[in-house]
Amino acid sequence: MGSDDAVLRIERGRATEEELAALAVVLFSALAGRDEEDDPVRAPEGPRWRPERSAAAYRSPYHWQ
Repeated sequence: MGSDDAVLRIERGRATEEELAALAVVLFSALAGRDEEDDPVRAPEGPRWRPERSAAAYRSPYHWQ
């Protein structure tokens, strides 16, 4: 990447150099602060759904568990 290559592009409006610098600092610091655990490629740990009955608020005293 040379010194003339654009890393950020403004879609609408005109941003000053200071505004672009502030935006770049925020975006790049957010990227630097990510953990490897935030990687979207990792497999889920378990099912994300539950049957409706398993989420019941009341369980009978005679329930087997």
